[in-house]
Amino acid sequence: MKVAFPTYGDRGLEDEICSHFGRAYTFTIVDLETGSVKVIPNTSEHMGGVGLPPELLAKEGVNVVVCSNLGPRAVEMFESLGIEVYIGAFGRVKDALESWRSGLLPRASKFRTCREYGHGHGHFM
Repeated sequence: MKVAFPTYGDRGLEDEICSHFGRAYTFTIVDLETGSVKVIPNTSEHMGGVGLPPELLAKEGVNVVVCSNLGPRAVEMFESLGIEVYIGAFGRVKDALESWRSGLLPRASKFRTCREYGHGHGHFM
């Protein structure tokens, strides 16, 4: 199982969770079966690239996303790709991973998301 986190850089488990999902500079992906940590750049259209973050993470084989929050359209897109989303994460990746593993983070739904910054109103994440 692969778990992805929106992050600011390439510090792996020590990196900080980026509070604005779509504008994260990187995504840190932890493979729970092998223990490996991979950091990929956010090459989505939010950062001048192509595609959307859910598509990018689906191509990496991600099963779960752990983040601080994101918009309802993003949650719906992740769900359509078979990826579960958990919200409420903050601090370092390793702390957020432990919070998720301990069941402390709620699962996102289109009713439990970020409604700031016009999310769900013509903007994606």
